[in-house]
Amino acid sequence: MATAFTVLFVFLLLLMCGLKFWLATRQIRHVARHAQAVPPQFAGRVSLEAHRKAAAYTIDRQRLSMLDTAAGVALLVVLTLLGGVQALAAAIGGWLGSGLAAQVTIVAAVAVILAMVDLPFEWYRQFRIEAKFGFNRMTARLFVADMFKSALVAAALGLPLLTLVLWLMDAAGSYWWLYAWAVWVGFNALVLLLYPTVIAPLFNRFEPLADGDLAARIGALLDRTGFSSRGVFVMDGSRRSAHGNAYFTGLGRAKRIVFFDTLLQRLQPPEIEAVLAHELGHFKRRHIAKRLVFSFASSLVFLAALGWLAGASWFYQGLGVTPPLDGAHNGVALVLFMLVAPVFTFVLAPIASRISRRHEFEADAFAVAHTCGDDLASALVKLYEDNAATLTPDPLHSAFYDSHPPAAARIARLQSAAA
Repeated sequence: MATAFTVLFVFLLLLMCGLKFWLATRQIRHVARHAQAVPPQFAGRVSLEAHRKAAAYTIDRQRLSMLDTAAGVALLVVLTLLGGVQALAAAIGGWLGSGLAAQVTIVAAVAVILAMVDLPFEWYRQFRIEAKFGFNRMTARLFVADMFKSALVAAALGLPLLTLVLWLMDAAGSYWWLYAWAVWVGFNALVLLLYPTVIAPLFNRFEPLADGDLAARIGALLDRTGFSSRGVFVMDGSRRSAHGNAYFTGLGRAKRIVFFDTLLQRLQPPEIEAVLAHELGHFKRRHIAKRLVFSFASSLVFLAALGWLAGASWFYQGLGVTPPLDGAHNGVALVLFMLVAPVFTFVLAPIASRISRRHEFEADAFAVAHTCGDDLASALVKLYEDNAATLTPDPLHSAFYDSHPPAAARIARLQSAAA
């Protein structure tokens, strides 16, 4: 059984790696092939220079992503089939024994290793690619400060959760995963409540929207759509990047509307209103609630699967580990499951992407119903240009990965709806 599982894992790993590289190569070739001509529907709205910049930016990011994928696959093989997790567990076990502290340390150590391997790619993405195309506004000092703040937040929130889950695995019997799932749901609800007022302000400054005319326009939109929030805020996104965005955050009455200052500087008030109406569409069409329900349902399935695999010797042996099947194996079980789950679920990515794109179209339709479709189209074209988003993605790559519809399809539908 262990050998069969190893064969299945290697097959799916090679399939995932092959698909990623094939799709990335298609994307690079397709974008490069269409870089010298602006698509007809964007002629006169996006300059050829901006179109070429978007193509070069997309290609550079894609090439870095391919290197990141190769490093991730190599690390996964080292940690599993080549005995990395086994060696790490043995070393920590010799230091801390086999108790709860050792199991927490095993999981935390693997998380640190993964983060350290990803760090050079994140640094290159920020200070080479983003800087090359004029998007980076982050200093090295701020980059390091963000890294340490993120680590502290992850430790403050993640370590207590990890400790409780590992304790439940050992003490709550064969249905521990049901209790762990309840803890996970409560933890996510807590984070959603804390994020707007406790976590996000650790990284950015948030000021109430000061533009009286724009605030009045937004207030009227909120009134006629029946949306209530704790306020409209402007975030200093320009400290780190020239990219613009807007989003909702929070849960229940703690909901906030947040605009990047870069977005407010670029768009006109009617366009900002249309962008906000799109975001309101996600809420009114219950996309956020549906995503939460899907997330909680899938986490229940994953935890149930972990509950089954944690007691199966072939699961460990098939991934290069031979631990004792008692309480001392829980940290290893959790680590192995987190490492290999993406390999087994990668082929489901197009389904999630398709659902997300459908939600984007529905949110666009809501925006057209409550504002002007031409304003939303105009805003999106400006954001595509400012963010160097390619207007000509490879269709297969887009279908597999993209959470938003291709620019041409989205603008065409908006123009049709407006007409």
